[in-house]
Amino acid sequence: MIGILFPAGAAPKYLCTYYDIVDYLNISSHDKLHTYILPKKDLQEPVEVTMDFFLVAILSVVEKLQTVSFYFVLNLEWQNPFATWNPRDFCNISEIVLPMDTYWSPPIFFLERVNGQNPELNYVVLMHNGSFNSTRPYQVTLTCSLIILKFPFDTQMCNLSVASFLYPVTDFVMKTRRTPAEIMEDSRSFILTDGEWKFTNLSIVEFTAMMDDKGFSVVTYVISMERRPTLYVLNLILPTCALYLLDMAVLFGPSSLEEKINFQIAIILGSSMLAVILNNSLPTSSNKPPIIVVFFLGTFLLMIMAVLDTFFLLYQQRKSLRLDKVLRSFQQDPQELPKRPMGTLAKGGPQLLPPPKKAQGQGQLTKRLWQLQELDPFLPVLEKVLLFSHLFLSLIFFTVVSIKWSS
Repeated sequence: MIGILFPAGAAPKYLCTYYDIVDYLNISSHDKLHTYILPKKDLQEPVEVTMDFFLVAILSVVEKLQTVSFYFVLNLEWQNPFATWNPRDFCNISEIVLPMDTYWSPPIFFLERVNGQNPELNYVVLMHNGSFNSTRPYQVTLTCSLIILKFPFDTQMCNLSVASFLYPVTDFVMKTRRTPAEIMEDSRSFILTDGEWKFTNLSIVEFTAMMDDKGFSVVTYVISMERRPTLYVLNLILPTCALYLLDMAVLFGPSSLEEKINFQIAIILGSSMLAVILNNSLPTSSNKPPIIVVFFLGTFLLMIMAVLDTFFLLYQQRKSLRLDKVLRSFQQDPQELPKRPMGTLAKGGPQLLPPPKKAQGQGQLTKRLWQLQELDPFLPVLEKVLLFSHLFLSLIFFTVVSIKWSS
């Protein structure tokens, strides 16, 4: 057996550890110069960063503040020709994990970001050929111009723009690695939430933003999401429709006009409570009022019109009753009433007793209504005209609102 002799006090050295690669790359002393310098050998060619995007969750959408919160993963790849080694010299070690601040990394930020948490995964994978790979999760809140015209049947499009304004396009360029269809397929498998919003589409826009006569590379991910309207339909739209149907039933019902007014006012108060709930969900400013606001306002006005119609009919009825009372007072002449002597029996035979008071009351009521119809024969016709015109106007309004929501 042949042994290998080493000098006294020396130990065998094998270049088979990550420490050896760190020493070879001269980063063991944490020289920050590697972090600050743009890794370029050819001054004519920019450093190209390819990125990949994975949407994980749509956390929240706040209509009042016009903000949306996303949780996503961003993967970046770039080349550094100053950080390479031959795997054969290090027992075929081809990659190593290093802290993010060991070498230069792309200084990117999100244009629409207003709040969020910085990623805690501050590591990068370095390949032997100088290829860097960084995968970091982000939870950010972005400003988004929410168009709520068709709330709650709306679809929103929010931009997530990745940019860097430190290096112009002559030194730094960002590119996307995959097509939007491929990103969509993977993102749907990554989606963790099944809440109010549904991720529907993704498009990518690469452009150069001009600033101070310099061009800077920007990549924008346009995220389309659709609202699930079931909760709003059950909590707002259906109760409002039910209250309006109840209002129409009261309007066409057989109750007296005084009772109709009491019921209609109570229904209007219930509809006002639903309007307060809606007001807490919608933003305070908008270029156009949402269709649901028009729906609530139109329904409220139709209920007010029903109350006014009932008041008008009640006024006409009271007016006819007063006229009937005046006419009856002119028709009766107290001097023509026969004066009979008080006595038990008359000479001509037995005296007729007056009819009971209840029968008198019923007869007077029947006669009074008959006389009222003769005095104002147009009152029932007026009532039917008002009711059916109100019904026709309601059908037109709800048809127009439905068409606008579905278009």
